[in-house]
Amino acid sequence: MASSIADWNDKPVVVVTCDGRLIMGTLAGYDQLQNLILKGSEERVYSGTDSEVEVVPLGLYVIRGDNVAVIADTREEENDWEKQPARPINSVGQQNN
Repeated sequence: MASSIADWNDKPVVVVTCDGRLIMGTLAGYDQLQNLILKGSEERVYSGTDSEVEVVPLGLYVIRGDNVAVIADTREEENDWEKQPARPINSVGQQNN
């Protein structure tokens, strides 16, 4: 397990955003606000059925830090992402009291 995000520089990561998107790519950079730069990135779109996962190529991609819900390291060769069915992730929202 990495002790900081610096250990993941130039390594494959998976990011779940607050709006429920799953984006995979190589971490190219970040800043103190957790803004992320991913290179060779792609979005995995899960339709909620048993059909295959749709892969949308994004290339070089910037994710604002306030939109990052989860970031994790991954090894593409250990996972068969295209064949794992899943339901779409609901958006994360804030409640105003």
